[in-house]
Amino acid sequence: MSEVPLYVPVRKGAFAMSLRLFRTASGRRTAVAFSSPLRLTKVLGTDQRWIRLSEAALRRMIEELDVVGIVVDPMGTMAGTTARVA
Repeated sequence: MSEVPLYVPVRKGAFAMSLRLFRTASGRRTAVAFSSPLRLTKVLGTDQRWIRLSEAALRRMIEELDVVGIVVDPMGTMAGTTARVA
């Protein structure tokens, strides 16, 4: 039985791609994955790069990081704080 693929947001670096990690409401780092490219696009936008991974592969990638787990199909993201100019 094959695993259901996950679509994982990544950042493009100069030489490689890296996982894009997010923060929970309490501030802990977490990996995020989506069950389809369409769901990813609805939450993160059309410019967000992604890779297709199995859950096992994603878990192996984050096991040495200080990450609380994987959130699959989050409904949205919170905007980061930005400085305002008066």
